[in-house]
Amino acid sequence: MNQRSARPEDEEVYNIIPIHNLLADHPSLRFPEVRAAAAALRSVGDLRRPPFAPWNPMYDLLDWLALFFGFQASSVNNQREHLVLHLSNAQMRLSPPPDNIDTLDPSVLRRFRRHLMRNYSNWCSYLNVKSNIWLSDSHSRHSSSDHRRELLYVSLYLLIWGEAANLRFVPECICYIFHNMAMELNKILEDYIDENTGRPFLPSISGENAFLNKIVKPIYDTIKAEVENSKNGTAPHSAWRNYDDINEYFWSKRCFDKLKWPIDIGSNFFVTGHKGKKVGKTGFVEQRSFWNIFRSFDKLWIMLILFLQAAIIVAWDRSKYPWRALSSREVQVKCLTVFITWSALRFLQSLLDIGMQYSLVSRETKSLGVRMILKSVVAAGWIVVFGVFYGRILNQKNNDGHWGSVATRRKLVNFLEVVVVFLAPELLALSFFVLPWIRNFLENTNWKIFYLLSWWFQSKTFVGRGLREGLVDNVKYSLFWIVVLAAKFVFSYFMQIKPMIAPTKALLELKNVNYEWHEFFDNSNRFAVGLLWLPVVLIYLMDIQIWYAIFSSFVGAAVGLFDHLGEIRNMQQLRLRFQFFASAIQFNLMPEEQLLNARGTFKSKIKDAIHRLKLRYGLGRPFKKLESNQVEAYKFALIWNEIINTFREEDIICDREVELLELPQNDRNDPKSNWDITVIQWPCLLLCNELLLALSQGNELVDAPDRWLWYKICKNEYRRCAVIEAYDSLKHFLLAIVKIDSEERSIIRTFFQEIDQWIQLEKFTKNYNLIALPKIHEKLVHLISLTLKPEKDADKVVNALQALYEAAIRDLLKEPRSSDQLKEDGLAPRRAVSGEELLFQNAVDLPSATNEIFYRRVRRLHTILTSRDSMQQVPENLEARRRIAFFSNSLFMNMPHAPQVEKMMAFSVLTPYYSEEVLYSKEQLRTENEDGISTLYYLQTIYASDWRNFLERMRREGMKSERELWTTRLRDLRSWASYRGQTLTRTVRGMMYYYRALEMLAFLDSASEMDMREGSQQLGSMWRNDEMDDLSSEKSPSSRSLSRANSTVSVLYKGHERGTALMKFTYVVACQIYGSQKAKKDPHAEEILNLMKNNEALRVAYVDEVSSGRDEKEYFSVLVKYDRKLEKEVEIFRVKLPGPLKLGEGKPENQNHAIIFTRGDAVQTIDMNQDNYFEEALKMRNLLEEFKSYYGIRKPTILGVREHIFTGSVSSLAWFMSAQETSFVTLGQRVLANPLKIRMHYGHPDVFDRFWFMTRGGISKASRVINISEDIFAGFNCTLRGGNVTHHEYIQVGKGRDVGLNQVSMFEAKVASGNGEQILSRDVYRLGHRLDFFRMLSFFYTTVGFFFNTMMILLTVYAFLWGRLYLALSGVEGSALASTNNNRALGTILNQQLIIQLGLFTALPMVVESSLEHGFLNSIWDFITMQLQLSSVFYTFSMGTRGHYFGRTILHGGAKYRATGRGFVVQHKSFAENYRLFARSHFVKAIELGLILTVYASYSPVAKGTLVYIALTLTSWFLVVSWILGPFIFNPSGFDWLKTVYDFDDFMNWIWYSGGVFTKSEQSWEKWWEEEQDHLRTTGLWGKVLEIILDLRFFFFQYGIVYQLGIAAGSRSISVYLLSWIYVFVAFGLYSIIAYARDKYGAKEHIYYRLVQFLVIILTVVVIVALLQFTSFKFMDAFTSLLAFVPTGWGFISIAQVLRPFLQKTVLWEAVVSVARTYDIMFGVIVMIPVALLSWLPGFQNMQTRILFNQAFSRGLHISQILAGRKPKSDL
Repeated sequence: MNQRSARPEDEEVYNIIPIHNLLADHPSLRFPEVRAAAAALRSVGDLRRPPFAPWNPMYDLLDWLALFFGFQASSVNNQREHLVLHLSNAQMRLSPPPDNIDTLDPSVLRRFRRHLMRNYSNWCSYLNVKSNIWLSDSHSRHSSSDHRRELLYVSLYLLIWGEAANLRFVPECICYIFHNMAMELNKILEDYIDENTGRPFLPSISGENAFLNKIVKPIYDTIKAEVENSKNGTAPHSAWRNYDDINEYFWSKRCFDKLKWPIDIGSNFFVTGHKGKKVGKTGFVEQRSFWNIFRSFDKLWIMLILFLQAAIIVAWDRSKYPWRALSSREVQVKCLTVFITWSALRFLQSLLDIGMQYSLVSRETKSLGVRMILKSVVAAGWIVVFGVFYGRILNQKNNDGHWGSVATRRKLVNFLEVVVVFLAPELLALSFFVLPWIRNFLENTNWKIFYLLSWWFQSKTFVGRGLREGLVDNVKYSLFWIVVLAAKFVFSYFMQIKPMIAPTKALLELKNVNYEWHEFFDNSNRFAVGLLWLPVVLIYLMDIQIWYAIFSSFVGAAVGLFDHLGEIRNMQQLRLRFQFFASAIQFNLMPEEQLLNARGTFKSKIKDAIHRLKLRYGLGRPFKKLESNQVEAYKFALIWNEIINTFREEDIICDREVELLELPQNDRNDPKSNWDITVIQWPCLLLCNELLLALSQGNELVDAPDRWLWYKICKNEYRRCAVIEAYDSLKHFLLAIVKIDSEERSIIRTFFQEIDQWIQLEKFTKNYNLIALPKIHEKLVHLISLTLKPEKDADKVVNALQALYEAAIRDLLKEPRSSDQLKEDGLAPRRAVSGEELLFQNAVDLPSATNEIFYRRVRRLHTILTSRDSMQQVPENLEARRRIAFFSNSLFMNMPHAPQVEKMMAFSVLTPYYSEEVLYSKEQLRTENEDGISTLYYLQTIYASDWRNFLERMRREGMKSERELWTTRLRDLRSWASYRGQTLTRTVRGMMYYYRALEMLAFLDSASEMDMREGSQQLGSMWRNDEMDDLSSEKSPSSRSLSRANSTVSVLYKGHERGTALMKFTYVVACQIYGSQKAKKDPHAEEILNLMKNNEALRVAYVDEVSSGRDEKEYFSVLVKYDRKLEKEVEIFRVKLPGPLKLGEGKPENQNHAIIFTRGDAVQTIDMNQDNYFEEALKMRNLLEEFKSYYGIRKPTILGVREHIFTGSVSSLAWFMSAQETSFVTLGQRVLANPLKIRMHYGHPDVFDRFWFMTRGGISKASRVINISEDIFAGFNCTLRGGNVTHHEYIQVGKGRDVGLNQVSMFEAKVASGNGEQILSRDVYRLGHRLDFFRMLSFFYTTVGFFFNTMMILLTVYAFLWGRLYLALSGVEGSALASTNNNRALGTILNQQLIIQLGLFTALPMVVESSLEHGFLNSIWDFITMQLQLSSVFYTFSMGTRGHYFGRTILHGGAKYRATGRGFVVQHKSFAENYRLFARSHFVKAIELGLILTVYASYSPVAKGTLVYIALTLTSWFLVVSWILGPFIFNPSGFDWLKTVYDFDDFMNWIWYSGGVFTKSEQSWEKWWEEEQDHLRTTGLWGKVLEIILDLRFFFFQYGIVYQLGIAAGSRSISVYLLSWIYVFVAFGLYSIIAYARDKYGAKEHIYYRLVQFLVIILTVVVIVALLQFTSFKFMDAFTSLLAFVPTGWGFISIAQVLRPFLQKTVLWEAVVSVARTYDIMFGVIVMIPVALLSWLPGFQNMQTRILFNQAFSRGLHISQILAGRKPKSDL
């Protein structure tokens, strides 16, 4: 413990505030609140001193705790700062402020303690244990010891949490530890005497790092051992305990009995592996099975199955309308059978519970087993009871012969009485549903009586209680679902079920069918009927998804409209609103001068609403206020200009656009550019053309009186401002270019004074000639253009001035005056002007060229005077336009008021980073791919305007030639490119805008009018010096462009802004391996250091591995920052970990280790592929206020934020992806949050309530494999623990998406596999059961159900085609066709299938969202463009990806994190690579479907009519083509003939390359083939059985086709099929002979090998000739039989792969491998043929390039040049 001896003074390293030295000169320390919090911690007072180490008077309460309980010194420092920061921030927010600001207010501490301990107190009451927080909760003034005690509890909790490492994922375990340690703390505080020693009580653990070693380490080791049992995630989930199991052990009282305190290492909790009495799974067993979908969402499936049964019974009656059928007693009685089905489904559910959860039952949990068995018995009992009572009704009816008798009726009533009993629990649940608060009360109160009542219905769990929403929300989402279900059921009945009845009856009545093959069941066609119904039933089960998509789109659009989204879509609409825009900024972004307690009252809310309406619809003229109140105008100007400046720094606008957009500023020090203008100076952009229009109005109304003319001009606000501003500016301009003491100056003055006088008397038109104005205008423009020329000619200026003077004197005055009169009026020079000397000759004095402000003003005047175009295209960059439009639109939406920065909630941003790009290197930018394209060249073409702006900025900063970009300005170039990729640099720049915005807002909050005035003038002079700097400075400009100094406003700051911003915001990047990167001198590490250097609020957390002794390593969580004084990186905290960090999934573990270094009330999780914008950062403090308001009956715990996908412009594929994603992250989530109340957390800009999540398991879950989609589990966890997730659309964060098809597919595979794992998880099961019925539906159809239904669509295609094939080959179709026409029902199914396939149900939300935000015509145009660019091929393709991986994961597992590259798509992907990625998921399936379609075309009597065949199979062919050609259509140069040829060679090399031990799957087919079967190795028994059953379908071809061959001679005997197997064995035999010969003779005795080949060929020919001669074999049979036998072979191969463990040791395995290789060659060739054909045909290559890069084409890209690699040499 000696490290605490005394803090040396040189320990100056601190994170945010130097708490150890409160006298240091640091801006945060000027807040009395910080000092108050630190003082509260120092109040150790009379506490008993720890006996373990000498006490130092500098120590505080945290040191006191650390000495008693053995916490690490570094962790103590970390939590000290954490606590002081939090308490001081909380105290700053108090309103009204406390009486004594130098002491910590008790209410602040009490509120924090309650928030932090809420989960602990819930846990105590749940387990029925008394909480160990001994405080009187009365509101009377706490005594100081109570106050201190409260601080001790809080500090203890934080210290435990801060060192718990991986245990932070098991929050109730932390509660257990805290519970026991708090008890020991109480004993110390209450001066207990230890019974054993008779001395004062001491805690059970103490000493250096005691807490880590004696408490954290044993539990950590247990988790680690369990993870090792999982065999890297491949063992079944039921075989090992994950984080959740460990946590749920602490949900029962047995943890106190078994674990004890101090922790008993001998407890069975710590037993892992297969030995001894281990604890096993707790709470839930994750079993891999399809039944999970039924088990978790049983209510949904029961509803669907019961309705289907009832609908078929009713439709069978063949009445026109269902209510007619229901009027007959017989149908009514038949409908009662649904209750028998219902009880059977309940029985199934109870069996599944037993089958999956049996391993939960142990000695300690007997009641669980009793309940499971009882449930099955009762369910079985119900089946019997219903069966018996139903049987009685039927018997009675048969005895009576009719339904009318009294006895029958009595039996019916009995049956209904039983039904009422059966339904009693459901009715009870329904009444709770209508009164949600009763349900919440019952679930949340921990009374034993309630447990007994609910024991039967659900097991007791700590989470998932009280999830009901308030009544209003309840009504909203119930209505939504009632409408959706009504639409679905009506449609299903009339369009799906009813049309099927006629063909079904016809098929069942069909007798003497002419079978084409050996039929085993030839007396009925039930199997055929089943196949006919199968696709209908599958579609029936999934089409709620379509209805949901339709209704949610329109509801989402309505919600969006009411939120005022999309009201400002473009610059024109902004111009109309800009006048109110300044007031909107004022209203939303600036805190009001609020009177105490005035906010939040009803009156203030009404006022707010009225003010918003005024702003939104321009009622009244709120902008008038700006002219009178200069401070407001200045504030608006500062904010607006800062936004425009950041645009310029980001190179999305050019210098000229900056001038058009900015609000001009005065420089009060310099009289020449201090122009005092009496109106608001709107951006030039808005004033263009207005002055010329005013002139023409003046011309028309020559004789009108002043008032009328002025009234006409003032009708348009901008015109009025333009006229006044032009007049004032002209006055200042003329005075500025004339010498101060000259006579000419006084002439100008007098002239203007006269005009002012007449205007005041309203006699301007009487005295001045308006017709002369255009002439004056012309002369004036000439004069201004002369002053603006770079080389100024004084004589010309004099001439121009003279001409202007002449025009004014001669033409403008209505009554001409003589020269004497002019002299008298002061309008002519008194001195005689000789002939040579002109007026103004010696009086002109132009300001120097360095006076930037003056020339800016003149340029502005020139623009106002001359611009004619409407400037619709400013700014030119689409991104800049979108951002301005979104920002301005968001300010008219409803958002909470901004508090002052000092009073806002503090927050952090956390970004997990592993080893992605930080900053592109010179090599990366220059290296060319095979087509000769470098990344830089690609970026220059895609972002052409940005590149021009960048060059312009570099020249302004002194760059002479572009060559400098590769030398002195290399860093600028690299940054420019990195800001356009998905790099860490881009993310950090975006997030640091928060810091910049907070600094500026802090300045504006406290700035007085004087500051503002001086401010704008300093800015003015700064512009001037800036230019000077650039010309003379030799220092590297990159340091300037990156340093924050170039933020213009920052010059004005007084110093406290930095302190405020640092207290409110920190940014932690969790660079997991930064330590090893530094050790290896990895350039990434250098770049990360550079980022810290340039961003003051950036901190980097990493895991440091230190070798200690032999083979042992110690692990530390380290936080570093860049110290500006020492100019190097310094280490702030180093917290020791119990072992290696990564026990679960990597990303959540990385977030979890860094979360102890975050600060503030909220944390925003940001991913590596995100970006942020300065103007959005301004709204962050408004967003954080949302945590204070109720949404429904709860306050939010996660604030969802909208995303903007910024990668949409790269290629058409990226555009489809971003369109799909945009509709999901905006419209989809908007509906989920309101009205459905089921939004979870998808991905990353969401803002979490930090302390809420901190105490409940963190911001993601981390168990291996099951939590592979780590982030959505944070949402599940939040909902289950009673949190609330909202969605806010007035603020957005940028997000990058994958852009190449291979990346997109990897991403979709990851998401689909993740969803496959979610189905097994306890979270989904609990949500499915604990949510009410309608929220459960919303939950299902927006998470797991979406993927399940995608898979159902693919199954429908399969079911439909296999069914048709069966009907065609068996001959039923032919017989049925003769008697009836049954295609109507099938038509319905096919139409539905088509709708889905074309991606219409993914497209509808996109179209609706797009029309909401960009206008209806735009969105329709976009949609048509997308279709022309083959978006439906892409959507069909990605549907295949999702279905494949989702299904495979549920069957076999094998989900893995797939790292998707974030590069750019300009590379051509080789055929072999595409084959590897898509062979199993798409190609093989497409070939199978294509084969079915071909066979069907050949043998179906229906298919003989071409139109019918096309109608039936068009969608299926579309699917086949999309799946085969998709990867090549979206592959750059996919149809280039030469590349195709090379690709095929490459593919063949890959197939035949055998490779060695270390070969990768990219090099050798064999390695790839083995990796493709990985999932079969880890799958369970059921997975293998199901796989084999599915593979049996391939043998059906042979059975069906053999009978169609000529050689069968019409025989229908089974022997035909059996004989056909000879062919299979012969083929295999010949194959093995040739293979054997090749191995034996191929190399040395080649002639033998040739001989064997020759013999085999001869033999084959002889056999064929013999068959032709002696049997009825036809020559075509040779080819037809291929259709039969090729699938058989594939079936064998597939089954052999499943049985690999048995076969691998036998001789057969080699044969299997070599046959499999042959099949892969065949598939490769089949896929290659259409690709080669399209490559060979001319024109396709160009068309494909256009399809792929169309977005960029429309911006004038030379992609064809890029792809041809003929690039101009100028850019290097």
